[in-house]
Amino acid sequence: MSADDAAGQAFETRVIHGGQQADPLTGAVVPPIYQVSTYKQDGVGGLRSGYEYSRSANPTRDALEANLASLEGGTRGLAFASGLAAEDTLLRALCRPGDHVVIPGDAYGGTYRLFARVLERWGLAWTAVAQQDIDAVRAAIRDETRVVWCETPTNPLLNVADIEVLAGIARDAGAKLVVDNTFASPALQRPIELGADIVVHSTTKYLGGHSDVVGGALVTADPELGETLGYHQNAMGAVAGAFDAWLVLRGIKTLAVRMDRHCDNAERIVAMLRTHDAVTEVRYPDTDDVARKQMSRYGGMVSFRVSGGEQHAVDICGRTRIFTLAESLGGVESLIEHPGRMTHASAAGSALEVPGDLVRLSVGIENADDLIADLRSALG
Repeated sequence: MSADDAAGQAFETRVIHGGQQADPLTGAVVPPIYQVSTYKQDGVGGLRSGYEYSRSANPTRDALEANLASLEGGTRGLAFASGLAAEDTLLRALCRPGDHVVIPGDAYGGTYRLFARVLERWGLAWTAVAQQDIDAVRAAIRDETRVVWCETPTNPLLNVADIEVLAGIARDAGAKLVVDNTFASPALQRPIELGADIVVHSTTKYLGGHSDVVGGALVTADPELGETLGYHQNAMGAVAGAFDAWLVLRGIKTLAVRMDRHCDNAERIVAMLRTHDAVTEVRYPDTDDVARKQMSRYGGMVSFRVSGGEQHAVDICGRTRIFTLAESLGGVESLIEHPGRMTHASAAGSALEVPGDLVRLSVGIENADDLIADLRSALG
C-alpha cells in the first residue's frame, strides 16, 4: 500500500498496512528480510530496481521507512541503527560549527551527552531551557540558532511542551523544530500535524515494543529536507540493518493495541501512587492542559518522587518482582529504574541533573492488579 493510499485511513489501519504491500514475487503478506549487502547490476551504472548496496537502500528498510512516514504524517522516513545515531545524523545535517541549538532543560541523558560531550567539541553551541516556559525559549534564541530541540513528554520528568507554539518560535527564528516523539509514539501524538519540521524516535522503545531491537528514526514532511537527511544517512552510514528493520515493522503492527493497554495500566498505577503515603510527587501528563490539547492519551511512562530521599528510591527499585530493574522503556514488560544513577547518570553535576529521590516506571501490558500489588509491596 502506498503512502497516498494510506493517507485517509485510520491510525489502527496504517500501523498494519501503511507503506506495505504483498511481496510481488511470492505474495508474502509480511515484507521479507533482505539480509543482503549488495545487488546484481544490469550493466555498469544500471541499477536493478534502484538497489546497489544496502547502506544506500534495502527493501526491508524501505518498507519500515515508508511505514514510519505514514504513521507520522510525513513524506520521508529514515531508519537508523539507534536513536542517537538518528540524532547525530540529523544535527550534522542541519548544523555547522558555530551554530546553536535550544534543548530541553530536562533532556534525555543520552541527548545531553551527545550535545555536551561530542557536538560541543565539534563547535556546536547549545542552551538548555525549560520548554514549558515559552518566554525562556524565546529568550534563548540567538541569531545563530538553527534548531529548537523538543522532547514532549520529557524523559524522565514528563514535562510537556506546546509543539504548535514552539513551531512558531522556530519558524520566526529561521530554525527547525525537532520533536522527540519517543515517549508518546505516533499512536498518541503526531508533531508534524502540529507544525514540527522533523520527528525523532528511538524505535527501540514503543515502536519496536518488545525489548529485542535497537533502532532509531527520523520523519519529515518536507521532501527537500528528506533528501538532505537521506544523503547524510547514506554518507554517515549508521543505518538500520535488515533484520532490525523487520523487527521494528513487526512491533509496529501491534502499536495501537499495545498503547491502549500501556495507558490503561499507567492510569491505574498513577491513581494508586497519588494516594500512597511514601510518594511525595507523581509526574504524569494527564493534568497538563497542553498535553490534553495535543495528546490523545498520556502514555505508559510514570515517574514519582518518594520520601526518604535517594536511598529509599534506590531501595524501591530493588524490591519489585514484576517490574524489572532495567534501563530502556516501551516494551511489553514493565521496567523500573533510578534515573539519577542509571539512564541520566551522564547529567550528574550539571544543570540537567535529575532528583535523587526520583523513580521512573515503564508500565507494561501485564495485569494491572499484579503491577499495583508489586509496587505497593516495594513502597513498603
